[in-house]
Amino acid sequence: MNFDYIGFRRWSFALSGLLIILSIISLLFSGLNLGVDFAGGTIIQLRLPEDFDMEEVREVLAPFNLDGAALQRVGGEAGDEVVIRTVPLTEEERKNVLEAFAEHWKLKNEDILQADNVGATVGRELTHQAFWALALATVAMILYITLRFEFKFAIATIAALLHDVLIVLGFFSLLQLEVNSPFLVAILVIVGYSVNDTIVIIDRIRENLKYKKEKEYAGVVNESIGQSIVRCLNTSLTTFFVLVALFVGFNFFIGGLALRNFVIAMLIGVIVGTYSSIFIASPLWFSWKQWEFNRRRSQLRPARRQ
Repeated sequence: MNFDYIGFRRWSFALSGLLIILSIISLLFSGLNLGVDFAGGTIIQLRLPEDFDMEEVREVLAPFNLDGAALQRVGGEAGDEVVIRTVPLTEEERKNVLEAFAEHWKLKNEDILQADNVGATVGRELTHQAFWALALATVAMILYITLRFEFKFAIATIAALLHDVLIVLGFFSLLQLEVNSPFLVAILVIVGYSVNDTIVIIDRIRENLKYKKEKEYAGVVNESIGQSIVRCLNTSLTTFFVLVALFVGFNFFIGGLALRNFVIAMLIGVIVGTYSSIFIASPLWFSWKQWEFNRRRSQLRPARRQ
């Protein structure tokens, strides 16, 4: 595809800058809507008839203003159990909710598998582990890309990854979508997905640089992205349509707020990750190389005059 990606970089940098600023503002003033895993709350697990409907569960919760609770269908192939995660409930509130379910489905005591308040300890541990996993992955990526390509490529790639993660966080903050354990998994998957597309493009740039001169960087980057973009878009569109199908399934048929938000995070991550691989990472590397080239040239001019 013949397109001046380098010439377009000022617009792409401006768009990304705007999205990042909006994300930071939203995170500072609105924060994230932390789920039970991170903020603590009440977890109720019930065994229900095999043909139960998630909307029916929400209808039972509605009189208690809990119809927005996170629901998850579990229990093997039959899926005859539901896990309900809500804000912290008092003992009396838990009792009233359980009585409502027992009356609606004629439940026995053995059908109430769990009804406990939980703290945010698990969420803190998961966040700690995810942070270190991301930090170690970042160091490993910098070392790998530096050894195989060059340090500037590594920094451009990491900048694109931070760009992707920050925009996904900002999106969830702006819409106040619940952040839970699957969301952390989505962030880690997005990082891996984004860096894969970026490496495909920078590998093509490296190959094309063997046959070009330093002053032809812009042409090399444009040509390399053009040679890689069909592959990147095909991969992204395939993933995107699968995620859309999952979103429709979780939203309208299966239920489960936690997994629905995981899919939303993945959808935003795939879109932003594809965009950053094409319009941010490589143009950022080019801008750095161009600045370096211009600086060397300006240093040579006084020497030539002497």
